[in-house]
Amino acid sequence: MGSAEARVTCTVSSTLPGLQKNQGSAATPVANAKPKKICCACPNTKRLRDECIVEHGEAACTKWIEAHLACLRAEGFNV
Repeated sequence: MGSAEARVTCTVSSTLPGLQKNQGSAATPVANAKPKKICCACPNTKRLRDECIVEHGEAACTKWIEAHLACLRAEGFNV
């Protein structure tokens, strides 16, 4: 899985999806925006984490588990 390391990226934009910025005020949610579900967030790190756990066991995959948790936190989830 060494080559997979180069593929893992967790991009965080300066504004969260579903939020719009008003001049001089904090970000406010858009009326029809649905919050992202945790199961749908960070699909790349989730897939790599899951593949590693199936192939090598949870104890050997702490790097991928931590990468996925970091991505989820960047998406706004409290994990």
